[in-house]
Amino acid sequence: MLRPLAFAVLTAAVAACGGDREAAGPEALRIVATTTQVADFARTVVGTRASVHQVLSPNTDPHEYEVRPGDVKALLHADLVVSSGGEADAWLGDALSAAGVDASDVVEAGRAGGFEGGDPHWWQDPSRVEKGVVAIRDALIRADGAGAAVYRANAARYLGRLRRLDAEVRACMARVPAGERLLVTSHDALGYYARRYGIRVVGAVIPALTTAAQPSAGDVAKLVGTIRRTGVRTIFAESSVNPKVEEAIARQTGARLGAALWADSLGPPRSSGATYIGSIEANTRALADGFTSGAVSCHLDA
Repeated sequence: MLRPLAFAVLTAAVAACGGDREAAGPEALRIVATTTQVADFARTVVGTRASVHQVLSPNTDPHEYEVRPGDVKALLHADLVVSSGGEADAWLGDALSAAGVDASDVVEAGRAGGFEGGDPHWWQDPSRVEKGVVAIRDALIRADGAGAAVYRANAARYLGRLRRLDAEVRACMARVPAGERLLVTSHDALGYYARRYGIRVVGAVIPALTTAAQPSAGDVAKLVGTIRRTGVRTIFAESSVNPKVEEAIARQTGARLGAALWADSLGPPRSSGATYIGSIEANTRALADGFTSGAVSCHLDA
């Protein structure tokens, strides 16, 4: 089983497919990425030079994912495996073992730039994603030195977009009075976002970092009381969970149910969360609207 890492890029040394790799050339670099977020980062950096096999489908809850035979097969033939780390892809260690893959080279994007305190949702903070993208870029260059210029150029463009995104989110949240930035979500998935942009996390339907936990009647009753006491206006469900409990709490408290947030997973093509940047932009618009009951509307275009 892999160690819990802030962010890991694992170079898979698979002797069985080494010969095929050399014959196909660098353009045939085969990359496996676990979560929807790290798959999006990897695709952005490699561009058209390599293919990325994304293990998790859009709107799939990573906390409840079970490895499939196809995942093991993809890992067996991978030249590079990109993982998110922690609970978000805790199943990867068993999958690598089943594929007979030796994760011989582990590269971290820095503990300060990865996840802290066991919270695996580091991608909710664009400044942390910058470090993750750099780690992916550097791992790709080591695996395919001939493509270094491509990887550096693609990563540089994306890092610029991430910095613009961070600035736009900060500017948007600055328009929301601090006392109105009160967040209630399905589970504790937006802690990094909240800390980055000055938001108070009032509570969560599932008071845990994973949706594999279940809320007790006592947890729900306590949250209802907290919402009433603090004056939370909007409760935010997440795209990858059934919102029936959130809907019930909203009815009990008089709060409204906001637009579903992209928390643990990105969305399908043409959805607002189809890309990482799109997901953060959509979340920011939804949060600003929900915090202020529509009084603040933000346009973001990173």
